[in-house]
Amino acid sequence: MGNETALQPNVLRQSAMSTAPLDPGSTLMFAEAAQAAASVRLQLQGNGAALAELGAQLRALQPRAAITCARGSSDHAATFARYLIETRMGLLTSSASPSVSSVYGVQQDLQRCLFLAISQSGKSPDLLAATNAAQQAGATVVALVNVADSPLARSARFFVPLQAGAETSVAATKSYIATLSAIVQLVASWSEDTGLQRALETAPDLLEQAWQQDWSSALDLLSGAEHLLVIGRGIGLGLAQEAALKLKETCGLHAEAFSGAELRHGPMALLQGGVPVWIFVQDDETRAGLEQLARELVDAGTPVIVAGSRVAGALSLPFASADPAIAPLLLVQSFYRLANALALARGLNPDQPPFLKKVTETR
Repeated sequence: MGNETALQPNVLRQSAMSTAPLDPGSTLMFAEAAQAAASVRLQLQGNGAALAELGAQLRALQPRAAITCARGSSDHAATFARYLIETRMGLLTSSASPSVSSVYGVQQDLQRCLFLAISQSGKSPDLLAATNAAQQAGATVVALVNVADSPLARSARFFVPLQAGAETSVAATKSYIATLSAIVQLVASWSEDTGLQRALETAPDLLEQAWQQDWSSALDLLSGAEHLLVIGRGIGLGLAQEAALKLKETCGLHAEAFSGAELRHGPMALLQGGVPVWIFVQDDETRAGLEQLARELVDAGTPVIVAGSRVAGALSLPFASADPAIAPLLLVQSFYRLANALALARGLNPDQPPFLKKVTETR
């Protein structure tokens, strides 16, 4: 690596340091992430009747497939939706490529398909184009959107408000958690799974507990790291994707997300020179495999952080036990607090990530 490339992260860090808040509790990211429990509580109170009706209509429709469409953090929520729908409903679920309609202009046959559009702002041009094309192709469009008067919310056949309130931090936090909550409520209503609904009702209190979890023990390992692999599996894969993105955009840390099942298919070669691995675990059928992976990495001398389980030799972070479908909400809530502190520890302001703005207008 040449000197110019090696110096670039330091230049970035120094340029941001002059405006970086000294107190982790003073950032917009901190303040808005702390509101997640209240947002989910409001959502559960306000959306129940509408989602019960939507669930009934989806049962009557009997869609032949579900399609998600989103960008950025919302796309990580879509990964969560894919696994939750496939494991709870047994319905094939895939991610749409917005460029198929917005760039290539291809018309698809989406009759009797559920099209789940997910967005915080509801304004991204390519997402709007893909959603309009899906409706013209016969899909039943359900939009999960935080901004109620947005073009996406107005254009969808069914609109599910995220109820997260105004979010001005560039790094989405409470809106991401509210999206996961809305997805769980949608699937619980659709499947008439009262156990899943009861588990979701515990989420606001558990989110408050998760926000108080102390993950600061990870700061020493991550403050000076240049690279990181973030691992999840199943409904936890979207959480790994979200964590990797936030570490990139707020902390200037090169983090890449992988499924625990894919790590041995090539990415393991990246684990040289002390590159750490962060593994997120939920208590379902994927747990044993992820714990075994963590033990193998520890035995190989790799620095390992585990959230959601306890593995000997790894840095095991505290967590609250919960239904596997709720665990990603809780783990990402604790993660956001750590990411905010980590950004500041690395001399960056999480509210001013370089080259980013709140609404990304991809076409």
